[in-house]
Amino acid sequence: MPADRALVVGAGVGGLSTAIYLALEGYRVTVFESNDSCGGRANLLEFEGFRFDTGPSLLNYPWVFDEMFRAAGSSLRQELQLNRVDPAIKFFWPDGETFQVSSDLTRLASECRRLDSGDTAGLFSFLHDARNKFSLSFDRLVSRNANSPLSWFAAAGLTNLPRLGLLRSMDSEIGRHFKNKRIRDAFGSYGMYLGGAPTDLPGIFSIIPFGEIEYGLWLPKGGMYSLIQAMQGTAERLGVEIVTGCPVKNIDTDSDRVTGITLQDGSFEPSRVVVSNVDVPTTMTRLVGASDIKRYRAPQMTPGVLTYYLAVNRELPELGHHSVFLPDDPGHAYRQLMKKGIIPDDLPFYVSVASNTDPGMAPKGKSAVFILVPVPLVSQTGHVNWQDESARLLERVQARLTVHRITIADSDIIQQQTMTPIDWSDQFGLYDGSAFGASHNLRQIGPFRPKNFSPRFKGLFFTGASTTPGTGVPMCVLSGKMAADRVVKWLRKEMVA
Repeated sequence: MPADRALVVGAGVGGLSTAIYLALEGYRVTVFESNDSCGGRANLLEFEGFRFDTGPSLLNYPWVFDEMFRAAGSSLRQELQLNRVDPAIKFFWPDGETFQVSSDLTRLASECRRLDSGDTAGLFSFLHDARNKFSLSFDRLVSRNANSPLSWFAAAGLTNLPRLGLLRSMDSEIGRHFKNKRIRDAFGSYGMYLGGAPTDLPGIFSIIPFGEIEYGLWLPKGGMYSLIQAMQGTAERLGVEIVTGCPVKNIDTDSDRVTGITLQDGSFEPSRVVVSNVDVPTTMTRLVGASDIKRYRAPQMTPGVLTYYLAVNRELPELGHHSVFLPDDPGHAYRQLMKKGIIPDDLPFYVSVASNTDPGMAPKGKSAVFILVPVPLVSQTGHVNWQDESARLLERVQARLTVHRITIADSDIIQQQTMTPIDWSDQFGLYDGSAFGASHNLRQIGPFRPKNFSPRFKGLFFTGASTTPGTGVPMCVLSGKMAADRVVKWLRKEMVA
């Protein structure tokens, strides 16, 4: 069995990143992707001259991607043409109140002052505090593999731990700086995609809205899928073989060691290293031997999503690139969604109109509209007829939009496609239909998150949103780098042994 061969299962962001970093270390890498295109969640839909990103709609933390491309002899600027999206995200509430986030601090301070005259000073204290958290997190924790809680805490520095806000909630950390409920609800809403209410998640995640303000939000020309194409091209330039339309049936093991993979057609690919970009619990329950399923305990997962891709027959100047619609009582909606496992009475959702930033995403005078509605997991919605429910929920979204004098009538929609949690699960292997991977509660961050290597099988590694460091496109790029580092160090030890 060749010592320098590594197999990657899944060509999502984490899988492509892993392949790039392993190739840079001299390994012969083959990536097997079940779908006909790379990208995983970050895929592409095209119809009627419209172009839609299936998942992520914005690029953040651009330095993460630049670091990857520079390692491969290029740069982010050489690979992609980026359009800055600013003002970035606009929040809407049912009573008509809004809050516009911007990287322009003068504009953002004005918005904070408009909602609460006392929160301008709070904005700058928030940015100062979150900047320290962010630097500490990324310099010492997020992008490093930790073998134990002790090594993770030691890397942070014991005197720095209180500054991270780990023992306070995200809501309380934000509330230390902002008294206005709407500002707190806006910045706290990021927690929904981390798998918890801001009152339940650790305070360290107050760095997420900060990171978007500090580093900005961007859209590559042609949409987020242009990033996937650039990563795929980089991997292939480095000699990585990417095989699409090729489902993996099993990850094969012998006793306590990986031996390779079996493809759907029955052929066997030998390797002492397999990196799975499929969700960790999906990997362990579907791809690894059935004898190990009973002993495996899946992590708590983030919610599912219902996504709509609407080809709209007119321009929508009343919507920016990214608009978030929150209920009057987000906490109640989060409890219904994540604790009771039911569709909220008052839906939180977001709308992205990428064609307002990149007109090439839609024919002239028309709009490519993406709508994402968080919903419970597949296991919690077995009674739901998603064909009927998706139609009802779109009506609820349309009704909410009219409250804000934004109209997307049925007659405006040339064509639409919809993806339900079951579709996401079946097409991309998302465990239980979870859209964003494993949740980020205190028991599932840092050294407590599902590890990027298997303690059961030597040679089996993981990358992507369900392992370290977490969910989001930049985190999955870092996850690939960290998984590659694990592989290289493990193989060196194996060769010495």
